Amino acid sequence: MRHLRSIYVKNFIAVMVLFCLSFAILGAAFAGMSYSFIARERSQGMLESADTAGVMLRSYAQQWGTGYDGINMRSMLALTADIAGYHMIITDRQGNIVNCSDRDLSCGHVGMVVPSSAVAAVNTAGKYQGVTDLGGVFTKPRFVIGIEIPAGPIQAYIFVSDSAGRLGGIWRSFARIFLVAAAVVAALSLIMTLVLVRKMSRPIKEMSDAARSYSQGDFSPRVHTGDRHDEVGELAEAFNVMADSLERSERSRQDLIANVSHELKTPMTTISGFADGILDGTIPPEKEKEYLEVISSETKRLSRLVRGMLDMSQLRSVTPMELSSRSFDLLEVCCQSLLSLEAKITSRGLDVETVLPEEPIYAVGDGDAITQVVHNLLDNAAKFAEQGSVLTMKLWREEGKAFVSVANRGETIPKEELPLIFERFHKTDRSRSQDRDGVGLGLYIVKTILDSHGGNIFVTSRDGLTTFTFCLKLAKQKPSPEKGGQKS
Repeated sequence: MRHLRSIYVKNFIAVMVLFCLSFAILGAAFAGMSYSFIARERSQGMLESADTAGVMLRSYAQQWGTGYDGINMRSMLALTADIAGYHMIITDRQGNIVNCSDRDLSCGHVGMVVPSSAVAAVNTAGKYQGVTDLGGVFTKPRFVIGIEIPAGPIQAYIFVSDSAGRLGGIWRSFARIFLVAAAVVAALSLIMTLVLVRKMSRPIKEMSDAARSYSQGDFSPRVHTGDRHDEVGELAEAFNVMADSLERSERSRQDLIANVSHELKTPMTTISGFADGILDGTIPPEKEKEYLEVISSETKRLSRLVRGMLDMSQLRSVTPMELSSRSFDLLEVCCQSLLSLEAKITSRGLDVETVLPEEPIYAVGDGDAITQVVHNLLDNAAKFAEQGSVLTMKLWREEGKAFVSVANRGETIPKEELPLIFERFHKTDRSRSQDRDGVGLGLYIVKTILDSHGGNIFVTSRDGLTTFTFCLKLAKQKPSPEKGGQKS
């Protein structure tokens, strides 16, 4: 019974119920209005025929000086009725029938009496109208119109009648036309409803199936939007964007687990092996200090890895809106970073060349986070620079942005490695030989911070000169002093 609960079936049933109700209401309105229109038109025609017949009969009676009874008057009445196409009877003022349009002299109508209510209606309202047998005058109910014969020598009334079934026949002809048209429209509506509802529900069904696949770890299915530009098409497109994001997140999660596992494996194995060797006596006592130093070094490496992962988590917690409301002095950040790494730069025998402006340059973002960016780039440059070479830092503004570059001379990074150096836990061949204390997160953290600030970073490496350059949006005003130079 699951298919009965589907949106396709529900929409189809809802549309068809609405369609049936609409046609029922429209049909009822049409039936009432058409019957009323036909009856009104029929009544008007009979009334005109009665008035015309009355004038003719009055003129005939005046010309020949006769009453409304007699054979000659019956012939005249019959002729008039044949022309009009109705049955006619004439009564006196008491309602006694004195003549009728039947050519058969033994018709039996003469001498019968019409109801007093019909006569009274003519006297008070000017006419009588109704579907009636006129108190037994007719064997079946007929549509009857009665008026007074105008200004005749004798006061008399003429009643014109027609078969009630004839009125119904005309109405049924209209009804049949309506029903045929309704059936055609219903068939077309049914087909269109089937097509439209199926087309509308197909992306939703695909989304449902895709969601089930996602819950089982398969992020490959996508919803086919086709050329739809309506709300369902927008929903399907948003769903596909969400699916792409989920797939990337899942791939990143798997890569992170694999990379973390790989990075943890070596130091954990080293720590465990050396610790077991010391405990079981495999390592002689005179070498315990040497191996304990290795264990300490690997433990610190694990600590740096955990700290780096915590830094990444904290970076993701800051929203772009929060960052856009902050500003800082980028010149001050560059100077502080150089001072903090002075000892390491000096120990490598490096010279520092700076091209910095005299005036502050205010950029949009979090000063502490960008300090980490500059520190990581300087630390990375100092680490891989040749002994005694020159480390260069530049800061300038251009086209509404602030630019910072850090360059060093050392081994050239292979061209195929350049797109990968900002990935998590990625190390080039030169870093594997020179940076045994690193965990491969420094440049990834740099890229993550700059992405969150809406900035970009570029790297070039040619003929031993490697240059990292990043840019940030300039702030419209300098930081507020009471906020410690971090927020505008």
